[in-house]
Amino acid sequence: MADLVYVSAEGLAKMKEELNLLVAIERPNASKAIAEAREKGDLSENAEYDAAKEAQGLLELRIRKLEADIGNARVLDASKIDTSKVSILSKVKVKNVKMNKEFTYHLVSEKEADLKQMKISVKSPIGSALLGKIRGEKVVIQIPAGNMELEVLDITI
Repeated sequence: MADLVYVSAEGLAKMKEELNLLVAIERPNASKAIAEAREKGDLSENAEYDAAKEAQGLLELRIRKLEADIGNARVLDASKIDTSKVSILSKVKVKNVKMNKEFTYHLVSEKEADLKQMKISVKSPIGSALLGKIRGEKVVIQIPAGNMELEVLDITI
C-alpha cells in the first residue's frame, strides 16, 4: 500500500498545477527534443539523443510520482486543527532561549516544506520535536550545530 500524503488544500493545488505543466508542456517538449535528436543521424553515437531520452525518463518518473502522491493525498482541514497543542498545519511561535530570538514556523508535510517561507516539515528535527507541545513548553532539539532550546510561545492556524 502506498503512503498517504497529508497536504493542505493549497499544497494539493500546487501539486496538480505542476502535474498539468509537466503533462501539457514538458512532455511534448521532451518528445520533440527526441525527434530532433533522432533526425541528426546514427543513434548509437548520438549523445544528444541519449541525453533527450534520459531527460524524458526523468520527466516520466516525476509525472508518475506526482500522480501517485495526488492519488494518495489527504487534504487536511485547517478549521479542525486543535490549537491547544502543536500539530501539522500549526503556526508555532517559538523563542530560541539561547539567542533570545522569536521565530514563527508553519508545520507542513514534507511535500510543502519551504524554509524560505518558514514552512518546515513535521518530519524535520525541529518539526518532529515541536509536535504535541503546548504553550509555555520548552523542548531541546539536537541539531548539527549542537543543542537548541525552543520555548513554545503561541500556536495558531
